[in-house]
Amino acid sequence: MATKAKEAPPLPQDPLAHTESTAALLRELVAHLRQNRTQLREEWARRITRAQLLTAMTEEEIFAEATSVYDNYVEALETGTFEALQAYARNLSERIIPRGVETHEVVGIVLLLRDVLARSLFGKYHEDFDKLNRILDAYEPAANRVANTVAVGFVQERERIIRQQQEAIRELSTPVLQVRERLLILPIIGVIDPQRARQLTEQLLRAIRTNRAKVVVIDITGVAAMDSNVANHLVQTVEASRLLGATVIVTGLSPEIAQTLVTIGVDLSEMATVGDLQGGIEEAERLLGYKVLPLEDLAPKP
Repeated sequence: MATKAKEAPPLPQDPLAHTESTAALLRELVAHLRQNRTQLREEWARRITRAQLLTAMTEEEIFAEATSVYDNYVEALETGTFEALQAYARNLSERIIPRGVETHEVVGIVLLLRDVLARSLFGKYHEDFDKLNRILDAYEPAANRVANTVAVGFVQERERIIRQQQEAIRELSTPVLQVRERLLILPIIGVIDPQRARQLTEQLLRAIRTNRAKVVVIDITGVAAMDSNVANHLVQTVEASRLLGATVIVTGLSPEIAQTLVTIGVDLSEMATVGDLQGGIEEAERLLGYKVLPLEDLAPKP
C-alpha cells in the first residue's frame, strides 16, 4: 500500500525581510510625498481654511506653518526619528497658543493632513490594491506616531503655559507688602486651598528672609471660610515664621472662622490675633518700638 508523502513544513518567515519590505515601502512613500510636495501642501492649506481651523492666523501664516509641518512630517516618516518633529511641535505651540489656537484645531489640521496624503495614495495606487494596502500598512503606524507627537507636544506646551498663568495669578493674589522697615503685611482674599496655602507660606518665608522682617501681619478679612487642613497650615506658617525670627499677628478673623478654629481644635497658643488690620499694624509698630504721636507734638516748641 502506497503511503502519502509528507508535505515539507513551511519555512519560517524572515522578520528582517518584512522589515526591509516596510522600509522600502516607506522610502517609496516618502519619494511620492516629496515629488508632490507643492500640490499636497497647497491642498492641505486650502482644506484648513475651508474647515475654519487656525482662524486666528492669516492665510499666509497658515501656508507657512503648513509648509514647515509638512516638511517635518515627511522627514519623520523618512528617518523614523521624531526628535526634530517634537522640537518643532513645541516651537509651533509657543507661537500659536498666545494667538488663541485651541487643541482641537491642532488635532484637526493633523487629521486633515493624513486625509490629504491618504487620498493622494489612493490616487497613485488605485489600480494596484495589493500595493496600496501594503503602503497603507507601512504608513499608518508612522502617521499615527507623527500625529500623536504633534498633538501631545501642543497639549504639554498649553498645560505649561496654563501652569505659569496660574502661578502668576496666585502670586498676584497673595502679595507680601513691606509697610516699613522690618514690617510686612500679607492680605489674603478669596478661597485658600492647600496648594495656595503652601505657596503663601513659601512667599512669606522668602519675604521674611529677604527683608529681615521682625513682625508680619496676616490679614484674612477677605477669607470667607477655612477648613481644618488650611487652618493647621496657617498655624504651621506662624511657627515657621517664628523660627525665622518674625512674630506673626493674624487679623480679620470672622466669627465663623473663629468658631471653626475652636471646633476643630486648632492650637492657637502660638498665634497672636487682633480684631482688624489697623489694630494689627498698631500692635506691630508697638512691637517694633514705633510710637505714633500727634502732629502738634512734633512741632518745635517756641
